[in-house]
Amino acid sequence: MNKRNFIFKLVCINFSENNSIAHAYFYSELVKLVNKSIYLLTLGLLLVLASSAQAHFQVLFTPNTTLLRGEDLHFNLIFSHVFAGGPTMPMAKPQKFYFVKRNNRSMPSEEVDLLEYLRPLDWHTNETTVQSWEGDIPRELTRSLGDYQFVVEPTPYLEEAEGLYIQQFTKMMLNVGGVPGNWYETVGLPAEIHALNKPYALWTGGVFRGQVLSDGIPVPYAQVEIEYLNHPLDLVNNTFYPKPEIAPPHPSLGAQVLLANEFGEFSFALPKAGWWGFAALTVGPQTEYQGLPLSQDAILWVQVTDLPISEAVIRK
Repeated sequence: MNKRNFIFKLVCINFSENNSIAHAYFYSELVKLVNKSIYLLTLGLLLVLASSAQAHFQVLFTPNTTLLRGEDLHFNLIFSHVFAGGPTMPMAKPQKFYFVKRNNRSMPSEEVDLLEYLRPLDWHTNETTVQSWEGDIPRELTRSLGDYQFVVEPTPYLEEAEGLYIQQFTKMMLNVGGVPGNWYETVGLPAEIHALNKPYALWTGGVFRGQVLSDGIPVPYAQVEIEYLNHPLDLVNNTFYPKPEIAPPHPSLGAQVLLANEFGEFSFALPKAGWWGFAALTVGPQTEYQGLPLSQDAILWVQVTDLPISEAVIRK
């Protein structure tokens, strides 16, 4: 018997032994009440911790996630506040950058290291310049048909104002040739969003579904923050375009926040074409780094496409 139940056993012992039914009922109801209270308290603490990392988003960007054939790929890795277009934080070299690809259904997925292709890049935002990263992936690595899960495992970032480190395990998927592959597989990250539908095959107005995992285990009632890449990337001048795509009439319409269900699953309708980021905050198993609190977050980026209007419709 654990300590909590033992304490309530002592409380209930004052009941008359002749009133065993009332004794048992009272004891069971008290245990239910405390279990619920502990759950609500734990959930509240998680939300408070998660709010400290709120609005930070690790960007893993390439212009197009649906390719007809393999081609050279350009990537930008930026740590910023994507809905507001800044401020942007300096980013140390990632611990890992790779893609996961399954070449054959009968064979396990293969991890291909891409860290050698990264180079530092000065990113300009809000009259400041910080270090970000970019990389060019040669066509030889992505010429096979199917799905590619690109992953960045960043070095924890010290948010001095909050007194904690933030580490956002980030995924983005693209497809070559329309041949389905391993989009539905997890890659074994400490904090991960498991895609339940194709992240690259989403129409405007469609629904994306995902599941929050911590070391592969679903996280009940995880907090998920959703933000639109509201300031497109200006890759010529290495900055965000100043004009936003969306001008929300109220602050609450910027970052969207929802809670996953008891199985860690969530869904979100996508109202606009472009890039949407999903962040499950403070779900990773490691909670401390270099003597300070650590928020291990899971990030997944999806690209949404407008429905094209056929020429027949235009002629009418």
